[in-house]
Amino acid sequence: MQKRTLLKDIASKLGVSTAVVSYVVNGKEKEKRVGKELAEKIRKTAREMNYVPNQIAQSLRKGSTKTIGVIVADIANPFFGNMSRVIENEANKAGYAVIFGSSDENSVKSALLIKTLINRQVDGFIIAPSDNSYEQILELHNRKIPLVLIDRFFQDIDTNYITLNCHAATFEATNYLIEKKFKKIGLIAYQTSMVHIKQRIRGYMDAMKDHGMEDNIRIEEVRHGFVRKDVEEAVVKLVTGDDPCDALLFVTNSLSIAGLYAIHKLGIKVPDQLGVLGFDWNEAFDFFYSPVTHIDQPISEIGKEAVRVLVEEINGSEKKVHMQLKHCFTIKDSCR
Repeated sequence: MQKRTLLKDIASKLGVSTAVVSYVVNGKEKEKRVGKELAEKIRKTAREMNYVPNQIAQSLRKGSTKTIGVIVADIANPFFGNMSRVIENEANKAGYAVIFGSSDENSVKSALLIKTLINRQVDGFIIAPSDNSYEQILELHNRKIPLVLIDRFFQDIDTNYITLNCHAATFEATNYLIEKKFKKIGLIAYQTSMVHIKQRIRGYMDAMKDHGMEDNIRIEEVRHGFVRKDVEEAVVKLVTGDDPCDALLFVTNSLSIAGLYAIHKLGIKVPDQLGVLGFDWNEAFDFFYSPVTHIDQPISEIGKEAVRVLVEEINGSEKKVHMQLKHCFTIKDSCR
């Protein structure tokens, strides 16, 4: 491996001080009164010796690395994957590079990613916080590190956040199922303390209560890390037995996919025997024999707003943005 050319190597070859070479390669020759002829000679020698500036050192001098750290739950999930693409494009337009990480909904991994990105001197973070990551987010907030939360947030930490209005989304979805004459609607959610899931559960419950159907509220909560197993058990519990549900509402993309596997395995026909309504688009929804009606989040808008708000904070804005966006509703065949 070829040895990296340093400023002192150029200085030694020309018989000048390292400081003089530094002034020239950093564009300060006029300010430091370096002669025009010498400056040109230094630049020519630097090119000949294949000198490459130390970006880390330059970033430390400028106080900015022009990089953003982005931590999502799982970049392989189409929801987070598509949003990450938007974030990367918008950040590039603003002159920032992006370093991505997936927490896998694991607070230990999330803490390691945050520590690593801080050590990389990122200028700010866009994070979909995992369960049990409250202290991590609070520390970033207390250290005044620019930060925008996406998809979920903590109600008593005054951070920027860009999310969906989750209560409204499941409230409308449940109303839609009720309008389609489904009477016993079950909901499958994650077992978590995160506010976005709690809001989705509450939206379902409020819609059921508004129609006098509180006695038919059926909720099953599953564990992260055991999705396929727990969702299958939840589906079996909800749709078999003496008092089965006639429709199921899944509150995330991953739960929807696991639910379709379980329904197919049980041999249940959608929508003839069971109505299904999912959350977030996934191409599997359209390939399922009965294309799935689902709630769409404004992924592009969330990503664009997250970058805009973060860059404004990096540039000194102290205004906190709390934004909850409206969903869209895609009607397919799964709950006719």
